Amino acid sequence: MSMDINIGIDTTLRKAIADGLSRLLADTYTLYLKTHNFHWNVTGPQFNTLHTMFEQQYTELSLAVDAIAERIRALGFPAPGSYKQFAALTRIEEEDTVPSATDMIKALVRDQEAVVRTAREIFPAADEAHDEPTADLLTQRMQIHEKTAWMLRAMLG
Repeated sequence: MSMDINIGIDTTLRKAIADGLSRLLADTYTLYLKTHNFHWNVTGPQFNTLHTMFEQQYTELSLAVDAIAERIRALGFPAPGSYKQFAALTRIEEEDTVPSATDMIKALVRDQEAVVRTAREIFPAADEAHDEPTADLLTQRMQIHEKTAWMLRAMLG
């Protein structure tokens, strides 16, 4: 028997926040997959640096997907969890070729910034609901993605 959720946020706002978080989850998972792909396939004089950097990034993203999915569940909604669902929700474009190391970096900068924009779009609903746990999660995610984008841009010189 399931119980109603009574955390001080009405169902409509909880749904709006969970829908936004589902988009964030899809972006994060798709970026995780792309970063892991680039980790495997990067070549060139910056191989060791980028191979290691990409591993750190996809490891962080793998932890983030869990935190985002668990927040969706705490709000009372199912978290998307299939490639089909993620493909329908994400704004991150999949990579089906093996770009040059420089093009990998450029793609990841664009994608890290896109995830920031997705997170930022959820703030109005979280603010309206006084949903501090979601706002805290979004703030953390934005800080990490903005810093990662900066670090990647720095690799371009």
